[in-house]
Amino acid sequence: MAMQRSVILASTSRYRRELLSRFRLPFDVQAPEVDETPLPDEAPAALARRLALEKARAVARRFPEAVVIGSDQVADLAGEPLGKPGDHARATAQLRRMRGQTVVFQTALAVVCQASGFAESDLAPVQVQFRDLGDDAIERYLRAEEPYDCAGSAKSEGLGIALLESIDSDDPTALVGLPLIRTARLLRAAGIDLL
Repeated sequence: MAMQRSVILASTSRYRRELLSRFRLPFDVQAPEVDETPLPDEAPAALARRLALEKARAVARRFPEAVVIGSDQVADLAGEPLGKPGDHARATAQLRRMRGQTVVFQTALAVVCQASGFAESDLAPVQVQFRDLGDDAIERYLRAEEPYDCAGSAKSEGLGIALLESIDSDDPTALVGLPLIRTARLLRAAGIDLL
């Protein structure tokens, strides 16, 4: 019987780490250290997919025998990418632009094993309808949640769920940052049996 390869999450995101731990699979975490700057005119879905693959490949180069999971999420507002705001002022501006709008959170996933030559990626778009919130509600949310490390400033696993009218997705964990249904499928394809 062949020995199962080690698994590495190429991410510093605590949200992705918490999600991946649901599989009860031992894994390590490594920072991918890639430049996340969008290319000129790069569509949000293409940006998310490219970054997920770059993150996985960057870590796979350092750990060629491991199966490496990379993921990235970009909020897509009418074709414009909205990343992590980083601070209060940018988060306020993002949420003001998104109120009453439909935003697609493009959550991309890549699984790479350099030793076996395995490299596949997938995209789990999540369509989110935002409530038409007033400035006071946005300010209260931001002060309570401080979601400055979340794409589009919307932390749906916390108080951010109150910002939303509806969520449409075939992979419910995708909005949090790691689509587990797709992750399980790609891990199986890479030779990692979860069950």
